[in-house]
Amino acid sequence: MIMIVVGVCGSPRAQATEHILKEALNQLEAKGLQTRFWTVRGKRVGFCAHCDYCLKNKECAFKDDMQELYGLLKNADGIIFASPVYNGGMSAQTKAVMDRCRALVAADVHFFRGKVGMGIAAGGDRMGGQESALTQIHTFYILNGMIPVSGGFFGANLGATFWKKDTLDGAKQDEEGFKSLKKTVKRFVEVLREQEKGEKKHE
Repeated sequence: MIMIVVGVCGSPRAQATEHILKEALNQLEAKGLQTRFWTVRGKRVGFCAHCDYCLKNKECAFKDDMQELYGLLKNADGIIFASPVYNGGMSAQTKAVMDRCRALVAADVHFFRGKVGMGIAAGGDRMGGQESALTQIHTFYILNGMIPVSGGFFGANLGATFWKKDTLDGAKQDEEGFKSLKKTVKRFVEVLREQEKGEKKHE
């Protein structure tokens, strides 16, 4: 069975973060995985109101473009959240998507359990909050029973970090960023394969 990875771009612009995420998905496809790309750009995504409608009705009260993402996440073996750095952390759009996933867990507490997750953060400064954004992404994974994956020591401690200098060209020229991406994708695939082997043993 071919594994599926969903890449979620939390940038409202078609710039560095989207480019980097698509590069990650290309690397995954080269390794034999299927990928799906979803972006907040041009989408209508309301903020979670914590109204508890989902707890009672097992679905979100808001019927917007999140419905499309809900369907993609259901079939995902792996998930990548990619966010630009806003004020030292993830973008509001990325956080809104994560908060709205509460409806999925309200309907099925095991919805995310066992899925593998990695993160990408792109900041305008080299030390602009990339690791803070990645920590927020991994927190979402941990809270929902997922397996968070980093690129390991020496440059990718929490995942892929990019210094984009606020431009697409800046991101494209960040050699260290692409090294961190390659390392993180490598470990991400390794863990996905291990999960796949484990599932086959229990069939």
